[in-house]
Amino acid sequence: MRTATLGPAQRAESLAAMAERELDVLVIGGGVVGAGTALDAVTRGLSTGLVEARDWASGTSSRSSKLIHGGLRYLEMLDFALVREALKERGLLLERLAPHLVKPVPFLYPLQHKGWERLYAGSGVALYDAMSMARGHGRGLPAHRHLSRRHALRVAPALRKDALVGALQYYDAQMDDARFVTTLVRTAVSYGAKAANRARVTGFLREGERVVGARVQDVEAGGEYEIRARQIVNATGVWTDDTQAMVGERGQFHVRASKGIHLVVPRDRISSTSGLILRTEKSVLFVIPWGRHWIIGTTDTDWDLDKAHPAASSADIDYLLEHVNSVLAVPLSRDDVEGVYAGLRPLLAGESDATSKLSREHTVAHPVPGLVVVAGGKYTTYRVMAKDAVDEAVRGLDQRVADCVTEDVPLLGAEGYRALWNARARIAARTGLHVVRVEHLLNRFGSMAEEVLDLIAAEPSLGEPLPAADDYLRAEIVYAASHEGARHLDDVLTRRTRISIETFDRGTRSARDAAELMAPVLGWDKDHVEREVAHYEKRVEAERESQLQPDDLTADAARLGAPDIVPL
Repeated sequence: MRTATLGPAQRAESLAAMAERELDVLVIGGGVVGAGTALDAVTRGLSTGLVEARDWASGTSSRSSKLIHGGLRYLEMLDFALVREALKERGLLLERLAPHLVKPVPFLYPLQHKGWERLYAGSGVALYDAMSMARGHGRGLPAHRHLSRRHALRVAPALRKDALVGALQYYDAQMDDARFVTTLVRTAVSYGAKAANRARVTGFLREGERVVGARVQDVEAGGEYEIRARQIVNATGVWTDDTQAMVGERGQFHVRASKGIHLVVPRDRISSTSGLILRTEKSVLFVIPWGRHWIIGTTDTDWDLDKAHPAASSADIDYLLEHVNSVLAVPLSRDDVEGVYAGLRPLLAGESDATSKLSREHTVAHPVPGLVVVAGGKYTTYRVMAKDAVDEAVRGLDQRVADCVTEDVPLLGAEGYRALWNARARIAARTGLHVVRVEHLLNRFGSMAEEVLDLIAAEPSLGEPLPAADDYLRAEIVYAASHEGARHLDDVLTRRTRISIETFDRGTRSARDAAELMAPVLGWDKDHVEREVAHYEKRVEAERESQLQPDDLTADAARLGAPDIVPL
């Protein structure tokens, strides 16, 4: 199997190839479910296409809590099937499918009541661990443990002494959600799928009642393609109802958007060697280790405004700060916040008005011949959702198709990762990079880190850190454009790296250097570089303004003050 790239030439070739001959399956939506569906379909031997209107993972799949978890709180809701399924997927990702991208992370759960709470919460966490082990995919994580208050405060000195009487510590897993999706897309393309971002579906092709293809607009270069497919899978998340409306048929279910916001603060603002999980009156609040930072989230509120750019309001930020400060000895202030991001969860609309009570289960439907819809679910179970969507599509193909094999298909970069990790000191000596830099590359690219190192070998200046964003090397910016499908500066600073949320300037000081590194790969002239930098600065300005507004309506209006660099 070859390692595929998602550079400009590949994108153009993919669009032309998809329009040239009928596909077995065309997937609409380049989030984790769409990318997973494309990988599932192509590894069953089906000719497969994947199109995304914006950038890979530009919606929900880059704005999550970045956790791969079984959903401990769903045990309290007695949703054992969902937890069991998610724990199996967590184990597969940690051990087999993506050990370079998915890592264990400890959490501390402070206990506030003596006696009964330790018994109640301890029983839940013990069941969580037992269910993981029972599936045979939990051996890679340490078992939970009970801590006294003194021990808990040694683990997390940042906690107020009166905020706990003891604690439980357990493990889940985390990943960089946007990087994971890009790797999924590249893996699907390596197996023969055709994929193009910035390719927007504008309508469906019909023959009688049957959907036989889609009209796709090349948002970058202009022009429209007719892509025919025997089955189309709508995996557009919070845009599911909008995509369904193009068919002119009423959907069998509806998807509601629930907004969740997260804050990013420097690691030194909270003294702890473990993440935290806190109860709120509505849900749970996570404080998640994230490199040299913490991610604090999340909220859970209904959202019916702009889906492309959900905005965090001042009230959202105050809510998170208030709740996390209720347990911290040294409270956080607005000045401690480096980054803020908001995302939308696609929830299946139920009878309850409270979005926190809507289903995290997923569903698959075949509303009209030739069109399959998959919606709902959670990031951790994307592979199961993809399998169910392709199973449904296969029923309409009228031919024998192999069963799903993605349980045994590692993502690009997984093969050889552990051997390279063991050799990281030798790689550092060979390349002249510090071993910490090599570890950083291995944990972002796995064995594909060698491709980034090849760029540095050819141009040693690319081994220098990006100005004002020391965690990232200049080579990673070039690689994002040449290998990972980044088309714009925003793609690189927001999704291929996380500079937009990991620096107090939100990436504005790195913007020009990054754009100039991308320019030769993407054929930009000086004017184009200026446009990219100006657009990014306006985006950051609009986001900062939205975060000063008192409510969703005014925050949304402020965020929309910065238009997309490529209007859709």
